Amino acid sequence: MISTLLVANRGEIARRVFRTCRAAGIRTVAVHADPDADAPHTREADLAVRLPGATPAETYLRGDLIVRAALAAGADAVHPGYGFLSENAGFARAVLDAGLVWVGPPPEAIEAMASKTRAKELLGIAPLTRVTAADLPVLVKAAAGGGGRGMRVVRRVEELDGALAAARAEAASAFGDGEVFVEPYVEGGRHVEVQILADGHGTVWTLGTRDCSLQRRHQKVIEEAPAPGLSAELVDEISAFAERAARAVSYVGAGTVEFLLDGDTAHFLEMNTRLQVEHPVTEAVFGIDLVALQLRIAEGAALESAPPPARGHAVEARLYAEDPARDWAPQTGTLHRLAVPEGVRLDSGYGDGDTVGVHYDPMLAKVIAHAPTRAEALRTLAGALERATIHGPVTNRDLLVRSLRHDAFTSGRLDTGFYDRHLTALTAPDPDPYAPLAAALADAHGRSRFGGWRNLGSGPQTKRYAVDGEEHEVHYRHTREGLAADGVRVIHADAALVVLEVDGVRRRFAVARYGDRVQVNATALTALPRFPDPVAPLAPGSLVAPMPGTVVRVAEGLAPGVEVKAGEPLLWLEAMKMEHRVTAPVTGTLTALEVAPGRQVAVGTLLAVVRPG
Repeated sequence: MISTLLVANRGEIARRVFRTCRAAGIRTVAVHADPDADAPHTREADLAVRLPGATPAETYLRGDLIVRAALAAGADAVHPGYGFLSENAGFARAVLDAGLVWVGPPPEAIEAMASKTRAKELLGIAPLTRVTAADLPVLVKAAAGGGGRGMRVVRRVEELDGALAAARAEAASAFGDGEVFVEPYVEGGRHVEVQILADGHGTVWTLGTRDCSLQRRHQKVIEEAPAPGLSAELVDEISAFAERAARAVSYVGAGTVEFLLDGDTAHFLEMNTRLQVEHPVTEAVFGIDLVALQLRIAEGAALESAPPPARGHAVEARLYAEDPARDWAPQTGTLHRLAVPEGVRLDSGYGDGDTVGVHYDPMLAKVIAHAPTRAEALRTLAGALERATIHGPVTNRDLLVRSLRHDAFTSGRLDTGFYDRHLTALTAPDPDPYAPLAAALADAHGRSRFGGWRNLGSGPQTKRYAVDGEEHEVHYRHTREGLAADGVRVIHADAALVVLEVDGVRRRFAVARYGDRVQVNATALTALPRFPDPVAPLAPGSLVAPMPGTVVRVAEGLAPGVEVKAGEPLLWLEAMKMEHRVTAPVTGTLTALEVAPGRQVAVGTLLAVVRPG
């Protein structure tokens, strides 16, 4: 029996595993990097062990330190979560060699499926070895790892060498393995997967399908179960393939077999030998706890001969600290408040007041809805996200709500190119026009504009706010009856709530202020000074950091005096485990290069200057 479990991970998945452990009476051990010293997963565990350092390479990817931490804390089992070392056969062996229980598949099964190239060979599928124009488009893909890292779509033969180099570099940084391969890229395909669960006694469950087609940069954004619109024959086909893949490597534990669908043709992508981020939708549909089942299997228990029946539909949205309108740039800062209405499940890696840093994936939380039908699940989740309280860094919340309500999505017309086609419309600014006035009235509450003996109202008052980069000026006044503004009736105003009547309709505005940042319902504003301070303008052609991160590469031969073309990549920033290209804004001459590989930069840091022409 497992009595004390160490989770070799952080954030949301560590908290998820701890939740099941608490219900089962199992003591928990967290490991944490220095930036996570006060993170929720560290605070919630019964015991916590420090991994000195900040980056994943120094901490969560150090299997030797994690095994040592497990032994020091008296743990008798290790759960890897997902990401980091979860699909590392060497780490699994180290855990077992230390006399600990490994909550996962045998190292041999991980090894067999860890390389996508070797997995395809094992199942009789060969990747492309030579690419011609007739093969395009193709996908360059890391042989190890996942999460969209080490992947590049190539549409022109002359772009292949650069894509291979970039994918190798990103894969080596993320997974410690720079091997990549090339496979056909299916335009308009669907990403569908089958959850499997196998015990050590020969029973293999296939737990339905999931659709994960809505992706950005090959990373999933919205997932659902079951995958809509699949024929019974296709479901049977991919389920049988998934079971065959599991039996081929004597699989034990939870895993996922992923496919790319081209119409009714299924192409095997890979087998993930771990728990998936999107596992909650399968749990909701089958009424099971996959983590609890993982623990039971690791203890040697046998599964029932068949899984419980599926019921209803579940959909999950990943809430990221990122700005989809600005090339999905990751965001950092303090998450002041995160709360969702009752009726949905929230799996979060952060709590109120926690800091979202630069070292890890920008996912804040997963929100999951389950209902008897797909339409009800989508409506429930969209409504919950719309009413959620999210104060802090910019997030993809509006994108998620609009995606869940988009005609193409609600009608089941899904494919991996959804955001390529619809991103502009889905990210169009739509701030509440009355949010600045509500912010001003809340700020004015309690500020007397009357003299000690005067009983006269003050003159008009003015406040300025920035919303989505645009400046808004609002006017209000103090009267004997209270605050007033033209065009509306002020029903109520205090520091936290403003109620306005607009054209006969009463509207409520919840207001929260954090320094010069103001949150009015779902609209974020920045309070501007009454008289703007003059600032020194940047030189034309200046490139500034769009996000905090680390400069990992500079284009070969790049130096002041070099001619560059508009759109040409000049350098690469790594932020939250992803590489982001910084390109030349115009065709011209590089006149300044202010950074070098290894330099950490903040948002707005000057990187380079390109003189036009």
